[in-house]
Amino acid sequence: MKTVEKLYLELLKDTLQFALWPEPDVPVELSNASRGGLLRFLVNSASKVLALKKMKIVKALEHSEKEVAEGRIWPRYADTMIGRKRLENIQYCVETVLSEGVVGDLIETGVWKGGACIFMRGILAAYGVGDRMVYVADSFQGLPEPNPDRFPADRESAWHSHGVLAISQADVENNFRRYGLLDDQVVFLKGWFKDTLPIAPIERLAVLRLDGDMYESTIDALSWLYPKLSVGGFCIVDDYSLPECRQAVADYRSANGITCEMVEIDWTGLYWRK
Repeated sequence: MKTVEKLYLELLKDTLQFALWPEPDVPVELSNASRGGLLRFLVNSASKVLALKKMKIVKALEHSEKEVAEGRIWPRYADTMIGRKRLENIQYCVETVLSEGVVGDLIETGVWKGGACIFMRGILAAYGVGDRMVYVADSFQGLPEPNPDRFPADRESAWHSHGVLAISQADVENNFRRYGLLDDQVVFLKGWFKDTLPIAPIERLAVLRLDGDMYESTIDALSWLYPKLSVGGFCIVDDYSLPECRQAVADYRSANGITCEMVEIDWTGLYWRK
């Protein structure tokens, strides 16, 4: 029989993924930018007229429950897009460092709506852990424009153009608040990683989770935070399926003689233990 703690964490995972409810249809204007000029004008005009009558045009979602569970889409209502297996990996890593007494705090670099960090804080709350912090590191304005002179692997990157990835700190804080998990154990690090991570007030980490997509974001997080990861701690990489992220991981591991076995989580996530 599952304990109360386990039941709470299962419910939290389901809620963060919006898995307990059918995902509502999406207003058509959200994808209007991809339409041609005339069609875009017609959709905008119709939407404005219908809005006066408190009506809207919607489009049925085309992704499956399996795609949601595997974290293969950008969901509209869920507070995380990382899928079930990567949430379960967070749970495994955090529960392991707690049970084994591995020293350090928890951090995610690149948080979107904050779901993974909310889950980290929820795990600490479930087990009554009051002496570890959850660091929430993000620009809260999307990803940086590529700097190909310094990071050639990012030359073709267009992540900065995806407005859906730009979630404000206020919105992420409100998401924590809705789950009853916004407190003084949650620390926000706002800004580009190259500016915030070198001066972050972090002494030791037990779990380091990277979700920065780009070479620059990944290498910056590894360079400034991996040396603070305790022996026995976990380094989780969310975007390993992306060539630029994969290259950053390979370069950092090679330059620092890291030979820890990399373990696959799912189609894009992996982790290793220091």
